[in-house]
Amino acid sequence: MYLEADRARTRQLSLETEEKPRFLITIDTEGDDQWRNTQNAPTKNSRFIPRFHELCEEFHLKPTYLTNYEMACCPEFRQLGRSVLRYKTGEVGMHLHAWNSPPIDHLTSSACQHGMLLTQCSEEKMRNKVAYMTALLEDTFGIKPRSHRAGRWAFNERYAAALAEYGYQVDCSVTPGICWETEGGYRGWGPDYRSFRSEPYWLDLSNIAGEGHSPLLEVPVTIIRHRSWRWIGLTGVRRALNHFLPERTWLRPNGRNLKDMQRVLERCIRDDRAHAQLMLHSSELMPGGSPLFESEKQIARLYEHLRLLFTQVVGSFQPATLSDFYSWWRSKSS
Repeated sequence: MYLEADRARTRQLSLETEEKPRFLITIDTEGDDQWRNTQNAPTKNSRFIPRFHELCEEFHLKPTYLTNYEMACCPEFRQLGRSVLRYKTGEVGMHLHAWNSPPIDHLTSSACQHGMLLTQCSEEKMRNKVAYMTALLEDTFGIKPRSHRAGRWAFNERYAAALAEYGYQVDCSVTPGICWETEGGYRGWGPDYRSFRSEPYWLDLSNIAGEGHSPLLEVPVTIIRHRSWRWIGLTGVRRALNHFLPERTWLRPNGRNLKDMQRVLERCIRDDRAHAQLMLHSSELMPGGSPLFESEKQIARLYEHLRLLFTQVVGSFQPATLSDFYSWWRSKSS
């Protein structure tokens, strides 16, 4: 009788886990303050990542560290990444900054200043950079990287095809509702994701906004749209309104938006979404590593907010890396 009860409980727990949305944490693991340092960025923030990972382990969460060139070469992060993989407490994927990721050629001063996007490169140069970073991660961490996010969110069909060619399974570069030509300042360069969907989908390699049959899964960053101020012609007025009543909310800590992020999680549950994806930059875990978190006090507030947010996650979501999510989604799709 007890054995049958145990089996029934196991089946029920399995069903509950299957039905829960997945909670993903994606970390752009890169050099210090990439908003200002695009060339030869130091990697001091690598010493601050273990504190964050310990917090994730406390809540049984599994971050995906999307790693760029200088961090893949950083001894401190190499040690942490190998430990994360050894104990299966997270994942190491790829994050590519075209301006400093080999092979390197002559860059214009403008490209150095603003950070050249990989989508600006020729197809040959793009493939060479993807191949180099993939091999570096394989050699450094002893794994075949499966997950990816584009530097500066710059993603297109050529890029998606290169990722599929090199065996990547899941991308998380899409920011639904965002046009980076205007919001990122990349006039004529940045991607426009305003027509992209919010839920995961198999990419059409000929049109990354559409669903297709490629082996590459897109898992968009979680951004909730609330309202639109586009009908207001005055830019200054729109900015002021956005400060007090934002058009949209990212699941991305900035030190002032705990309640907004908590509402995003509630919305994900209410809308029966498949996932909620929180993103951070590794340099945001270090005082002075980013414009948002300049002081120890601001870092303390970040961790206070993360702890409260993670407390809300427990029980309502199933923790997953990007590769875990890929496997789950594929099983649901078959």
